[in-house]
Amino acid sequence: MIEWIMNLAPAWAQAHAPALIVLLPLLAAPISAFLPGAGRLAWLLTVLVTGLCALLSIVLLGQVQSIEGGAIISYSMGGWAPPHGIEFRIDSLNVLIIMLVSAIAFLTSIFGWPTVKAEINEEKRAMFFAAFQVCFMGLLGVASTGDAFNLFVFLELSSIATYVLVALGSGRDRRALPAALNYLLMGTIGASFYVVGVGFLYAATGTLNMADLAVQLQDVGGNRVVQVGFAFILVGLGLKAAMFPLHQWLPNAYAYSPSFVTAFLAATATKVAIYALVRFLFSVFSLDFAFEGMSLSLILAPMGIAAMLACSFQAIFQLDVRRTLAYSSVAQVGYMLLGISLGTAAGVSAGLFHLVNHAVIKGALFMAVAGVVLTYQGTRIHDFRGLGRSAPWTMTAFAIAALSLIGVPLTAGFQSKFALVSALLESGWWWAALIVVFSSVLAVIYMGRILEAVFFRAPANPQKAHKEAPLLLLIPLWVLVIANIWIGVQGSFVAGLANDAAASLFIGGAR
Repeated sequence: MIEWIMNLAPAWAQAHAPALIVLLPLLAAPISAFLPGAGRLAWLLTVLVTGLCALLSIVLLGQVQSIEGGAIISYSMGGWAPPHGIEFRIDSLNVLIIMLVSAIAFLTSIFGWPTVKAEINEEKRAMFFAAFQVCFMGLLGVASTGDAFNLFVFLELSSIATYVLVALGSGRDRRALPAALNYLLMGTIGASFYVVGVGFLYAATGTLNMADLAVQLQDVGGNRVVQVGFAFILVGLGLKAAMFPLHQWLPNAYAYSPSFVTAFLAATATKVAIYALVRFLFSVFSLDFAFEGMSLSLILAPMGIAAMLACSFQAIFQLDVRRTLAYSSVAQVGYMLLGISLGTAAGVSAGLFHLVNHAVIKGALFMAVAGVVLTYQGTRIHDFRGLGRSAPWTMTAFAIAALSLIGVPLTAGFQSKFALVSALLESGWWWAALIVVFSSVLAVIYMGRILEAVFFRAPANPQKAHKEAPLLLLIPLWVLVIANIWIGVQGSFVAGLANDAAASLFIGGAR
């Protein structure tokens, strides 16, 4: 299919794909804001643009894989060659993230219209889709750029649009406004830490191009300025990635946002921040720096383990399904950080594999919850009682995604957790492997509470009519559910992409 899409794409699209994938939503956003039709035309344009971006991401994947060992695509802006000019740099690592963000954006865009129509005032819908496209563009820009400062610019463009999208949830729940404000404050702190860290690196090296930074840092060495810059960047990106204990903005942002926004953010936002963290840890810096090796084992690993345990326990005691899933997301970030903290190709590959799988899992879960919000107007576990009989298609999809989150065999979650445990045992971290298993048991408890209410409890309101979610919601929901099963049964494609991404970070594919 990849070759077929590449052959279908015109030569100009293949030549300019790194720029087009960011430029399309950037140009579509202001057009969407002024389209008539109560937001319907803006939605159709959003579906078209995200679909084209998904196709362009496949073109980029084909280009990267066209050379054995993986190619690096360097796209210079305005004819100015790097490191002096702005560069988009695509390799095996970020093409995986670009594909993930584009695919999730396309599926959530399809499912989004019924929920936006129900939750967003008519006069704000066109602006809503415009803000979404800015957010989408920013995430793709973070994943594509080869410039440390432009990464900050794209990160902030995405974040500012996200604050607006979260605040628009106030039409359904007024608590979305303080959630958006908290997100704004924490996001601003994270961005400030990041840009200060980049400033320290620029002072030490005189360059902002990330590939050139890697070369210059080898000559400069691990002096105090570089160490301080590294620390600021680690904290800034850690906050954006909801790294424990910098995650306090996430539960309310997910719980009170519009359903469309929650499904998209849960599957993409923290994943892109983790990508940026990996890029700096392994591409810009190097494990040859002793201080970085110490931070991987003494900072990231404990934070990842603390997230897996503390946030899983918090999820158990939540009464709202969306808050349960939100705390679960922070716990799953812990799995990714634990794999990355190993500092090995196998560990990073397992972390990236779980990153992709969690996006597919959590996207499906929040889409199913959106169907319940749309048809039954409830998000408490009590409101889910008996929905297995009232909305079997929606709840069966939710159940499969929940089993994948737990890590039941033949699901995507099992594949990536098994890869993580294998990497931990390979490195002699048997105690961490036991914690991964224990955390999965906690997931059985907090997801089991919901599934028990759905399938084994009488309906909260026996008079409530049986009603499924709209077809526009069910189709992308089941695409993600089928993807969960496909990766669980035949996960070699996604695992291979994760292996290639990790190998690109290490000399000779391993360290």
